[in-house]
Amino acid sequence: MTTYLLAGGGTAGHVNPLLAVADGLQARDPDAVVLVLGTKEGLESRLVPERGYELLIVDKVPFPRRPGRAAATFPRRYRTAIGQVREHIRTRGVDVVIGFGGYASAPAYVAARREGVPFVVHEANAKPGLANVLGARSAARVGVVFPGTKLRGGRVVGMPLRREIVDLDLAATRAAAAEHFGLDAASPTLLVFGGSLGAQRLNEAFAGSWQDVLDAGWQLLHVTGERADLGDPGVPGYVVKRYVDRMDLAYAIADLIVSRSGSATVSEISALGIPAVFVPYAVGNGEQALNAAAEVEAGAAFIIPDAAFTGDRVRSDILPLLKDEARLARMREAAAGVGTRRGTENVIELLDESLAGR
Repeated sequence: MTTYLLAGGGTAGHVNPLLAVADGLQARDPDAVVLVLGTKEGLESRLVPERGYELLIVDKVPFPRRPGRAAATFPRRYRTAIGQVREHIRTRGVDVVIGFGGYASAPAYVAARREGVPFVVHEANAKPGLANVLGARSAARVGVVFPGTKLRGGRVVGMPLRREIVDLDLAATRAAAAEHFGLDAASPTLLVFGGSLGAQRLNEAFAGSWQDVLDAGWQLLHVTGERADLGDPGVPGYVVKRYVDRMDLAYAIADLIVSRSGSATVSEISALGIPAVFVPYAVGNGEQALNAAAEVEAGAAFIIPDAAFTGDRVRSDILPLLKDEARLARMREAAAGVGTRRGTENVIELLDESLAGR
């Protein structure tokens, strides 16, 4: 019986692939012990127990970015966190550790190394985080989602995805998806979304151009986000939703997608082979633009910078695409060869290799 410790959390981008791997391990071997390491503050504190996995707690110790009290106390607090993880590894008989980034991963890598336990690093973004950069230096295996990710020993394994995405048959589900949203399965559909909280830039652009999309003969499914105040004009063919809990159905009706380019979003869209226009979120270290690079290079997508994304840009760049079926067909063909639905299986292979080389 193998005991796995999966470390990560803080955001959905870390928790969701972690849970996908946990489910994959449990499905393969119901006798395996799958434990999750996370903090009390992160999203994992709710999602992990809800999924039925035991959450082991480690203190949240952010790396200090500037001098001050936090920097002065960081070494002591970090040593404490490492000690907590070492105790978990010893008392629970952990055989292998995998980190997905986030506050829990950095002390997990150090603790595993000191306990003589192999560990795996999985990096979701094209531009790796500090914890994974440091962890990759001594990891048994390193997996990355995107080609070109600069991480020592990185192997492209893809993103572990939710089962409803992995098992999604777009063609077979289209009619049910159309009925769910009140759309016409026979008409082409543009899906616009910016994540659970929405994207103001996307909302404003389509608030001024949705009629142009309809006039081009397309339907529009617009997921505005829970914080948005965009009104619904109640026009046939234009469906406005604040939140969609069945993104599999949203994907199934989509012939083209306009969205942000977070790692999970790009991974899901590319795995399903849907053409896209990405509008990378401008805040951060630029990883969203890098996340979309492979899709763009393959010809499956193109990027419009956030600052330039307006209703006029929708009319000048996206409307011509809606009317160009030949170009859309080429993008669909290119998209089919970019992504993978085997991210979970590929990551589990890294764990198996790490255990075999122990």
